[in-house]
Amino acid sequence: MTTAVAAPFRFFSLHVVRTRRLGPSLVRVTFAGDELRYFFSEGRDQSLSLFLPHPGQREPQVPLELGDGWWQGWRELPDDVRAVMRSYTLRALRRDPDEIDIDFVLHTPAGPASRWAAQASAGDRVLLLGPAVADNRAIRFRPPQDTDLVVLWGDASALPAVSAILESLPAGQRVRAWLEVHDAGDIQDLPTEADAEVTWLIQDETRGEGSPMALAALREARLPHAERPYVWIAGESGCVKQLRRHFVGERGVDRRRVTFVGYWRQGLTEEQLRAQE
Repeated sequence: MTTAVAAPFRFFSLHVVRTRRLGPSLVRVTFAGDELRYFFSEGRDQSLSLFLPHPGQREPQVPLELGDGWWQGWRELPDDVRAVMRSYTLRALRRDPDEIDIDFVLHTPAGPASRWAAQASAGDRVLLLGPAVADNRAIRFRPPQDTDLVVLWGDASALPAVSAILESLPAGQRVRAWLEVHDAGDIQDLPTEADAEVTWLIQDETRGEGSPMALAALREARLPHAERPYVWIAGESGCVKQLRRHFVGERGVDRRRVTFVGYWRQGLTEEQLRAQE
């Protein structure tokens, strides 16, 4: 068994079972492994850290033998040896057999994770740092019990989280969601029992970045009356901050009822982003 990290998270040694293209810019990779029997999550926007090998490596290089010192040891490995680490959202967890799905956005030009996902095949090995406890601090979507309207916005990087959130919501829960994707072919059917209205925004129909389009769409939107709305926003950091200001400053939503998460930042790699934290 691989070395455990401080609970409630631990490493899981996994391999690719299959891949499926969901659209021009999206691919779903299904992983399995004996250790998934110790993986527990309530889903929603469950965050994970995925460690990928470099081209030519059989498996990602992470010094698990160092126990709690793995992080420093990993950082000290040479750049062309150290496993590529990227943050993703769990799309689905299944039992019998134990499998998880992670959806990847394919970029042009491709970064190391996008390149890996586009070429992934059965048997490819990865490491996952994920939850061993179902309700853990890497789940950010937590609407108060008195919520009478859920408002969601996400770009392509947040599509798996929004999809899982919609699946988790009960019948009758009012939801208004906006999803921004790169191509009309990336639009998906999103099953939910909630009273949900989903609006898709297509980036390739605009010039420049998605943020102005997202802000314009939300400003023009007529939300149903709600006494206790809850807002969840995730995606590119700059866009997320603009939309949070819109909901708090322009719509008067209590800032304590707004969850916002920057999954990535325009012009920066995840390594550069982490270096600024």
